[in-house]
Amino acid sequence: MPPNTTASTGQQPGKSGRKKGRRARLLVLVLVLAVVAGVAGGAYWSISTVRASFPQTKGSITIKGLSGPVDVKRDGYGIPQIYASSDEDLFMAQGFVQAQDRFWEMDVRRHMTSGRLSEMFGKGQVENDEFLRTLGWDRIAKQEYDKTLSASTKKYLQAYAAGVNAYLDGKEGEDLSLEYAALGFTNDYKPQKWTPVDSVAWLKAMAWDLRGNMQDEIDRALMTSRLGPKEIADLYPQYPYDRNKTIVQAGQYDEATKTFGPTGSAGSSAGGTAGTGTSSGTAGLQSQLSGLQEVLDDLPTAVGVNGNGIGSNSWVVGGQYTITGKPLLANDPHLSASLPSVWYQMGLHCRSVSSKCQYDVSGYTFAGMPGVVIGHNQNISWGMTNSGADVTDLYLEKLSGDGYLYGGKTVPFTSREETIKVAGDSPKKIVVRQTKDGMPLLSDRSDELVKVGRKATVDAAAPDRGDGYGIALRWTALDPGTTMDAVFAIDKAKHWTDFRAAAALFDVPSQNLIYADTENHIGYTLPGKIPTRAQGYDGSVPVPGWEPRSRWTGYIDDDELPYEYDPARGYIVTANQAVVDKAKYPYTLTTDWGYGARSQRITDLIQSKIDGGGKISTDDMRQMQLDNSSEIAKLLVPKLLKIDIDDKDVREAQELLEGWDYTQTADSAAAAYFNSVWRNILKLAFGNKLPKELRVEGQCLWVEKSDTTGPVDEGESKVRECGERDADQAQPDGGDRWFEVVRSLMDDEDSDWWKTPSSGARPSADNRDELFRRAMIDARWELTAKLGKDIDTWNWGRLHRLFLKNQTLGTEGPGFLQYALNRGPWKLSGGEATVNASGWNAAGGYGVVWVPSMRMVVNLGDLDKSKWINLTGASGHAYNAHYTDQTDKWADGELLDWSFTDGAVDESTSDTLVLKP
Repeated sequence: MPPNTTASTGQQPGKSGRKKGRRARLLVLVLVLAVVAGVAGGAYWSISTVRASFPQTKGSITIKGLSGPVDVKRDGYGIPQIYASSDEDLFMAQGFVQAQDRFWEMDVRRHMTSGRLSEMFGKGQVENDEFLRTLGWDRIAKQEYDKTLSASTKKYLQAYAAGVNAYLDGKEGEDLSLEYAALGFTNDYKPQKWTPVDSVAWLKAMAWDLRGNMQDEIDRALMTSRLGPKEIADLYPQYPYDRNKTIVQAGQYDEATKTFGPTGSAGSSAGGTAGTGTSSGTAGLQSQLSGLQEVLDDLPTAVGVNGNGIGSNSWVVGGQYTITGKPLLANDPHLSASLPSVWYQMGLHCRSVSSKCQYDVSGYTFAGMPGVVIGHNQNISWGMTNSGADVTDLYLEKLSGDGYLYGGKTVPFTSREETIKVAGDSPKKIVVRQTKDGMPLLSDRSDELVKVGRKATVDAAAPDRGDGYGIALRWTALDPGTTMDAVFAIDKAKHWTDFRAAAALFDVPSQNLIYADTENHIGYTLPGKIPTRAQGYDGSVPVPGWEPRSRWTGYIDDDELPYEYDPARGYIVTANQAVVDKAKYPYTLTTDWGYGARSQRITDLIQSKIDGGGKISTDDMRQMQLDNSSEIAKLLVPKLLKIDIDDKDVREAQELLEGWDYTQTADSAAAAYFNSVWRNILKLAFGNKLPKELRVEGQCLWVEKSDTTGPVDEGESKVRECGERDADQAQPDGGDRWFEVVRSLMDDEDSDWWKTPSSGARPSADNRDELFRRAMIDARWELTAKLGKDIDTWNWGRLHRLFLKNQTLGTEGPGFLQYALNRGPWKLSGGEATVNASGWNAAGGYGVVWVPSMRMVVNLGDLDKSKWINLTGASGHAYNAHYTDQTDKWADGELLDWSFTDGAVDESTSDTLVLKP
């Protein structure tokens, strides 16, 4: 039975020093900037200072190292199309142009990936740097560059770095960006030259953002302090294979040949079960994993939202169902909102495609990395969504002296000393310890984690806990890989065979790749380095490191991974749902799929168009991307409307739901009220029953005492306990896992989950409908406080707002810097687990925490009729015209024309810059 809880109206008591430090991470810096700026007066912050770093977009610039002239043609949104006569010139120009627009962003990114943020921002970033140094992204990137990447890839990375450095040559401070001018008040930091490793390391950051179910591993282990195995299983239900279709629906795994073929039916053994792995070290890691969660919360937003629910949409429709007679391909990756956007739009064109110059490609790139990540060339197009494959495991390690227990023997750690340079302070040295198979010991990075395993419950065969257990991380991205090779190979692929071969190099992060070509073929492939595990270990919970059999047994071979080519149904949808049916595939890809609410809605929209005899257009694809329909509302609203409400004000709100079409537009009062009811249902039924480590920081409850709540006075049955997690990371987050949790409990009207005590004037609930009534009451008064008593003034957009914040100096601090660097708010339509996925965390509030970071629709019948949009703009310079010039159109669901051929690009060109050797 879930523990009984009662809400407390008081505020959370004082935080630890570490929490205070996190909140004030940049406060000292920005306060000093405020003072200095105020003293210096407006003379320094002049128009010339602001504009000094704007890129030159016309005329010519001489760059040492080019073999011939390069044309940079920008359209009215500042989006560049680069034309060169050799591969090296093309990528050198890409580096130069991206540095023109985004060097501050690039510089911050490389300091983050290398654990050197303290060099720029001071001691408030030391703990972040310690954790990132422990992961060692830049060290792995260097190993990739030295040992695994091809000669051609290295050549392109070198050319890109040369282009960035050509831009940096002779520039400093205000010449580079407004942020550097501000930083110069308190720091004598000078940017260093760009290196090829700086580019490769960014792939590690993106892999971290898309690393799979590590958060679920942590959460399930933390839940054991207040919930039993049955309750935890309730919160991680099975994937609904019977209702939400998998990605691959035609294919067969052949046991004889150990290959996955394109006919028949295939699947994955991954379900939605929780806690099916070994019991050793899984039930009581609260102290340890809470500390790890604090470190994860503390990482810069640029690394991504670490919560559940984040995802992406992509789908492709074959020519038999499109107006053009050729495929249409759509993609909109969902990532945490950042300013500037993580994406940079660009075209890379060889004037004449040949062995000397092989590329004619356009799409979305990462500033700081050569090539195009998502987009199309003259023959094919491709999109990506996160597969969710489980490529991380947490290992509980028995520490023994300077080593750890493995197979009954003490094995020494390998260690290295790292020196963290700190702006305005003395350097700090740390020691990073790793197991013999390269797993970093994360528990060395936090005072909380030093107490590793002191409360951990393990089975009788576990070694004596002594001073506690440590936690180590096994992750595919900590091995050198070939993803950078894959980017260049995909960019020049001509057909499906090329694409599949290139995709096989895309080892980390594992992504769903969809495909279409001008010859009217469509396809899907799952690449990636996906581990296999011994029987009894499924990756769902932390495992005992002292048992050798808990180590990974290998990786799934490329030809055994699921794929699909020209399926008879004529379309493929990927939106983080299960890749294949669990019954007919021998490997566990993950135990934590997305639950398919978005993917099934997209499938239904496509199928309804086909069933109606219509042909799908580019604009139909755009409209599907903007679909705001709430799947959970369809389930709950009919029940909510049947509940008798006595209070006339609450009944007035209930009436908003009558006749509502479940569409969450920004101007909808019904959407505002329903989402508030949903949030309160989750809070009452589940959130108040979760342990403090999962609840929102600052939200306090009176809870039944347990062995993890700490000392209480003798005779007391309850203790006041306050949440510890950042608002955008807390649970229940309201994603489609929670849709499935509620759906599975709907018919059990007397389930213990529906029981909740009274609180103040709010009544208790003993069954489902009583809890729903309580949630409707609470929602009415919550929105009254937030939006006013008059429901005629309510709308979803007033609650559901997007703020774009510069991820460094604009994140915290006094108003003048935030005003200079940040933008917003925008009132958004859409919602959680909706196709138009403007995600919000139901535990923390209604604000937007992740978004479709870009949208594109590629028309393989006429590439110049393709469409695209970015979250912000091409420029990273705060007062440049292209800083956020796409955001209004993005928020309104519009797409821009996407020119590709020479004639179309020339017609759309506003500025031309010639780079000369």
